[in-house]
Amino acid sequence: MKLYLLRHAIAVERDPNKYPDDSLRPLTAPGRKKMIKIADALCRMGLQVDLILSSPYLRARQTAEIARKSLHLKKDRLLLIDALAPSSDPGQLVAEIQAKYPVEKLMLVGHEPDLSSLISLLLSGDTSIPITMKKAGICCLSVEQLVAGKCAGLDWLINPGQRLSLEDDGMTS
Repeated sequence: MKLYLLRHAIAVERDPNKYPDDSLRPLTAPGRKKMIKIADALCRMGLQVDLILSSPYLRARQTAEIARKSLHLKKDRLLLIDALAPSSDPGQLVAEIQAKYPVEKLMLVGHEPDLSSLISLLLSGDTSIPITMKKAGICCLSVEQLVAGKCAGLDWLINPGQRLSLEDDGMTS
């Protein structure tokens, strides 16, 4: 299985007066624009997924929708799951994927520090590897059999600046 972990793009700043419910913070206009460029670059790189699972938080949903469109997936190939909401249990997420989503190429769209903890768990068996996913950063793991422990190899981890540099240099084809 190929597992792609994508952190949501740049969202508006936390402001309890404007967004008392943090789950409703949207992407900024520059964040949306940057995510469109990144998703298009991923498509040109040949990235393909069978299914996208996203946090139900607005900023993650918007990021996932941009990715879905760029990767030419049908609307029903994007699902929102609570197990990707902030502070969720990575073991619960893995169990849900095992039980409900048996696909070969899966994209997860979520939040920090949860995605970094999940990457660490799948690479090492615990969450102590200091990995940082930048906003709109993406990681690719190869997984033989998904379990809530050491089961994956790191194929690549790219922050948005690196990806855009590759795109600008024509290295994505």
